[in-house]
Amino acid sequence: MIRNRLLLEKFREASASVLPIVAIVFVACLLLVPVNTGLMLSFVIGALFSIIGMGLFGLGADMAMSRIGSAIGSAMTRSKKLWLILLLSFLLGAAITMAEPDLQVLAGNVPAIENRVLVITVSAGVGLFLALCMLRALFGFSLRLLLIILYALVFLGAALTDGALLSVAFDAGGVTTGPMTVPFIMALGVGVTSIRSDEKAKEDSFGLVALCSVGPILSVMLLSAIYQPDAAASAETVVEHYATTTALGRGYLLHLPEYLKEVAIALLPIFGFFMLFQLISLRMRKKPLMRILVGIAYTYVGLVLFLTGVNVGFAPLGYELGAVLTEGRRIWLLVPLASLMGWFIINAEPAVHVLNRQVEELSAGAISARAMGLSLSIAVAAAMGLSMLRVITGLPLMALLIPGYGLALLLSFFVPPTFTAIAFDSGGVASGPLTAAFMLPLAVGACTALGHSVMTDAFGLVALVAMMPLITVQTMGAVSVIKSRRRAAPSPADYGDSDIIELWEVA
Repeated sequence: MIRNRLLLEKFREASASVLPIVAIVFVACLLLVPVNTGLMLSFVIGALFSIIGMGLFGLGADMAMSRIGSAIGSAMTRSKKLWLILLLSFLLGAAITMAEPDLQVLAGNVPAIENRVLVITVSAGVGLFLALCMLRALFGFSLRLLLIILYALVFLGAALTDGALLSVAFDAGGVTTGPMTVPFIMALGVGVTSIRSDEKAKEDSFGLVALCSVGPILSVMLLSAIYQPDAAASAETVVEHYATTTALGRGYLLHLPEYLKEVAIALLPIFGFFMLFQLISLRMRKKPLMRILVGIAYTYVGLVLFLTGVNVGFAPLGYELGAVLTEGRRIWLLVPLASLMGWFIINAEPAVHVLNRQVEELSAGAISARAMGLSLSIAVAAAMGLSMLRVITGLPLMALLIPGYGLALLLSFFVPPTFTAIAFDSGGVASGPLTAAFMLPLAVGACTALGHSVMTDAFGLVALVAMMPLITVQTMGAVSVIKSRRRAAPSPADYGDSDIIELWEVA
């Protein structure tokens, strides 16, 4: 009975994520942009698949991935062997990332790189940086210092990276922190920091997502030094126009076995890893073990339906819509339309509401969930608009990322460290499944129609979505701290980070 209620709640969350985009697309296609009727019907079926898939996947992730992460995190730290903790963190990070739906969608949209090559490269990057996260969780290293050093390496690497893979590298950092990876990483971090008794232990459980987002960027940059992408393949996207309903049905049925196999391969490492851990260390009782196994089954079915829906229904219409919008004066509709979609995508993202509540609790209500949500909505809407502006004008991605990350790191000196960690974590949360599933094909379609380079001008959209919340969330935090200090009689120089949090409570 409880499971049924949870499933209904997940379906409501998934509907809230998908239906606003469906409504916007319907209005645009009925009043402004003509598209093939069969393609539109395929989009509707894809939306239904996506809602059901996201609902089942969300329930499965809650039942299985969070519990696996917490149990393994606690078990690892009980061993008190640093080398074992780091090795297991690497293997777990790589295994869980392979099953990340956002990464699977991105890999399918990058024809210049073989899917499996990109997935393995990105997964290895997450694994290495999850090991770094465990070091920070155990020893309490400064997140700000780590971020400054790592992003200095990122931008140094960017100067040496092939432009055809540079945008993909930054996008990879955004898609890896999705609905599969985030709950697992957060649970693993809580499990590891639970052995620490100092006051900063809870604070250091934040920021894991931020650090894990850097790993894929550097790993794809390294890939560019040894892998030559097929740049010509980036313009070979094929949109199927279904003439009859039976042709449409066959289109879905033909793709279904492909995703059944892909998802099985993606989930097999984390499933095998958990079962091995269960036999050696965890030894869960029958009831919690069965709950996790049922959760993995839900995750599998949900991920298959979601990937089928977005790849067969969502991506083709996004591509076609982007191409048609480049005709004549309609081209300038790309910017406001993308911004509007970005506003609704982030508002409907379930993980965002969880993050907003965490911030409200941390600041004792001084920063409300509503204010946090507004800052994220502004960030994602602006990121989507800037992405389409890049497609139209060919503006280099680094012209936005360098000052953007520079400002974000500068702001970290004016807000409490915990708030910086939450802001950088929010960048990963903001780039949800629909960003890669619909908005990226929209940019690819427009870029292809304009004759621009897809690899350099279309990709980078997810990177901007991941970057903008770092600025807006920290700006909101800085404003809140300034207001709190003005209301307090003593000098601001007398306060530490814990005192600032107390001032928030007074405010």
